[in-house]
Amino acid sequence: MSSGYFTLLSECLTIAMKPPEILSNILNNSARGRVLLSHNFDVSTDIAPALSREEFAEVFQIGLGDRRSCQTRLINHPHWTVEILFDSDQYSPKQIGEFCAQALADQLIRQGLDRKSLPEILVLGGSKTTPPTSASPDALQTEDWGVDVVETSVGTNCLQSISWDATIASKPFDEIFNVELKDFTYG
Repeated sequence: MSSGYFTLLSECLTIAMKPPEILSNILNNSARGRVLLSHNFDVSTDIAPALSREEFAEVFQIGLGDRRSCQTRLINHPHWTVEILFDSDQYSPKQIGEFCAQALADQLIRQGLDRKSLPEILVLGGSKTTPPTSASPDALQTEDWGVDVVETSVGTNCLQSISWDATIASKPFDEIFNVELKDFTYG
């Protein structure tokens, strides 16, 4: 038998020895995207209630629950709170950001907040292009999308305070996105 056969057999065995959840992802995951969400709450609790990490994760479990190719879970990381796995053949990272903005707005409305007084929601995403700083499965890995979900009173002030325009100026357009949801007078 040729050495190519043994190399292929060795690779197959290496894959087969992976834990079931990883093996399932390998077999079913030709185009899987990964987004990690953090939450930045920059409004008075008189305007909107602050969400715990668990409540924040639940927003997206409910809000993206009707999209079968999206899987969400609460993660254990000091900065990132939620992991969203999605079919990148079906959705772009920006679309996932749009779904997240809408899910948060819907949650605030379900909590009884008046549409006219909702905070602005910013969803700021960037693809990690550098090596990971941690081997933890809950850390941002190369090619993952780190996404900050921001609740703020004035989105433009928030973007200016973090120098968003300067930050994105040197980034390729396909490595960054910005979703702003601020007109809640519809519906």
